[in-house]
Amino acid sequence: MSSALLEQLIEAFRVLPGVGQKSAQRMAYHVLERERAGGQRLSNALAAAIEQVGHCTRCRDFSETEVCATCASAARDAHLLCAVESPADRLAIEQATGYRGLYFVLQGRLSPLDGIGPRELGLDGLGARLAEGEVQELIIATNPTVEGEATAHYLAQLARQHGVRPSRLAHGVPLGGELEYVDRGTLSHAFGSRSEMGP
Repeated sequence: MSSALLEQLIEAFRVLPGVGQKSAQRMAYHVLERERAGGQRLSNALAAAIEQVGHCTRCRDFSETEVCATCASAARDAHLLCAVESPADRLAIEQATGYRGLYFVLQGRLSPLDGIGPRELGLDGLGARLAEGEVQELIIATNPTVEGEATAHYLAQLARQHGVRPSRLAHGVPLGGELEYVDRGTLSHAFGSRSEMGP
């Protein structure tokens, strides 16, 4: 007969995205057979993070302090604000670009069917921030999904209401990509969003 504690451990691993019954079982067995010390570190780190990591009151990113290090930095350009769907998106932009402005992390995207509206994304807080008058451009970096585009449209309207210029990340043909292998939706969007080339 299987151990109740082992069953609980397997079920606990299933809370992670993309982890099904078999993967959870494999992880549980691995921790118990070969990585008990690592499992203890994981347990401690998880407990500490759940207890101590909250959200920045300015940008809604994960933070151990009331205001995160990015928002508190005097070196960032407060005239630029980039709205992203998730902390992972913020990290991707931070690592891949030279962007030196500030962020607003939505922690999701508008999805009325899932009960996610403007309030759940903290858009009242974003509106208040835009109303302060310091932000001059809102860079909308939501994903190019149906919900992401609807969210982008809403954010652009919100920015205009506060006299802030909205801009949208370009979406289209990937660098190094060949047109014949690009999907139709991406190619159509890239073609429709073409811009004039300089001299």
